[in-house]
Amino acid sequence: MVTSLFSSEEIERFQRDGFVVVESLFSEEEVALLGQIGRADLAMQQATFSRADGEGGAVKLSVENEVGEDIYGAIAAGHRVVDRMEELLGDEVYHYHHKMIQKEAKVGGAWAWHQDYGYWYNNGCLFPDMASCMIAVDRATQENGCLQVLKGSHLMGRMNHGKVGDQTGADPERVAAACERFELVYCTLEPGSAIFFHSNLLHRSDQNKSDHPRWGFICCYNTKHNDPYKESRHPQYTPLTKRDDADVLKIGHAQWEQIQADSSL
Repeated sequence: MVTSLFSSEEIERFQRDGFVVVESLFSEEEVALLGQIGRADLAMQQATFSRADGEGGAVKLSVENEVGEDIYGAIAAGHRVVDRMEELLGDEVYHYHHKMIQKEAKVGGAWAWHQDYGYWYNNGCLFPDMASCMIAVDRATQENGCLQVLKGSHLMGRMNHGKVGDQTGADPERVAAACERFELVYCTLEPGSAIFFHSNLLHRSDQNKSDHPRWGFICCYNTKHNDPYKESRHPQYTPLTKRDDADVLKIGHAQWEQIQADSSL
């Protein structure tokens, strides 16, 4: 017998609001290790790039399509995220990509209003049956640029998107209308808590002008039935081998020891 990880009320909330928050999805030890590794991971830092926000700032991020033998892969393929995602989307899911948003204190840029499916539609995904899980690495507050969402806006369907700085943003005219009709929610999160959100949910974030960083780890998934009809920079359907939740600490500690050994050479 399979035990549901979400209550019927939580699934209904996701369908109605476009998102659901799970408090303390990861332990303090797990998320502290994730942040420690991310900030010391030379390979990730070399793969990090910036996107100007059109407001004078820039967002730093790194994106990875593959599930590696590291703490990022242990989280992205872990049962506690993947099983929940399958419950919400009602199908087998596969790893679409994962990314680390590195919104540093004082200088971290904004994200323009957008829908993830506004990007992914052009990758050959016919349906918006896709979603993301954002895990707070640092405490996310209004002051340091937490995620903002328009509650229920996913029900409008996909909007047209265009350039905003180096980013891609949703049609400003429709965004302005949506802001008048939908409730704006600031998704403040404690480290280790997570928000699961639909690919058509309008979301953004402000610049980080505070003294505190706001890193977030985002795991993105597509459904098996939504296998893209063409190749793109993100993968087509590949069965995802799920990992035990205990692997986050097991693999993470081994990775941290390797980083320390490499730094001493």
